[in-house]
Amino acid sequence: MQGKVEICGVNTARLKTLSPAQMDELLLKAKNGDCSARQALIEGNLRLVLSVIQRFDKRGESPDDLFQVGCIGLIKAISNFDPTKNVRFSTYGVPMIAGEVRRYLRDNSAIRVSRSIRDVAYRVLQCKELLLLQLGREPTLEEISTELDLPVEDISEALDAVCAPVSLHDPVYSDGGDPLTVMDQVSDHKNTELNWMEHITLRSAFRNLGEREKQILSLRFYDGKTQMEVAGSLGISQAQVSRLEKSAINSMRKSVSIS
Repeated sequence: MQGKVEICGVNTARLKTLSPAQMDELLLKAKNGDCSARQALIEGNLRLVLSVIQRFDKRGESPDDLFQVGCIGLIKAISNFDPTKNVRFSTYGVPMIAGEVRRYLRDNSAIRVSRSIRDVAYRVLQCKELLLLQLGREPTLEEISTELDLPVEDISEALDAVCAPVSLHDPVYSDGGDPLTVMDQVSDHKNTELNWMEHITLRSAFRNLGEREKQILSLRFYDGKTQMEVAGSLGISQAQVSRLEKSAINSMRKSVSIS
């Protein structure tokens, strides 16, 4: 069939839907222990699972895996939902399904995060979903902080810790030609070719110095000692240290300029 999309062997174009009246009837029956009603609820809400996992389609995870995890969230939502409350099932079910998927992504992240930070992140994400429903908009960090009685810094750190890693090869912009990737936006000012060449040239110039000159430069510029401290360490005068230091630096300058 053209346009057919399968997840876990399920043709998503043929997923069942339930009317509000059918949902209410099945929820009441399932709450009273009717297994066939429970099965019908699961099958009738797979589109809900599909709509939720589409939020996570750029995380690099298999859609089949996410769909199965989302179904676990759906089953939990059906088990815990109270049909006597004046709340639509989707309002209750979506945060449960999304929470189950987020927990899966968090626990299977390529970057290991401490348990305490993961627990904070899970609480924050749950609170964020609830506030989104209450406010009808994305809540601010300050609003989440007030609701959970946690510092904004802890909330921000927890959310950053559970974010999915981004590949350096992920495209960030394309105008029809070669896409601009994350790597193109990241600049390394330390490990450039020029700095490597300078490092190699200086190391070569340092090797050409005498042992006493190497000692003096190492103590002065690597260990951070004063000329008086170097003089005490080597058993020579401060004037000798000053003269040998200048001689060594001049020798290195000449070697570098020749190179």
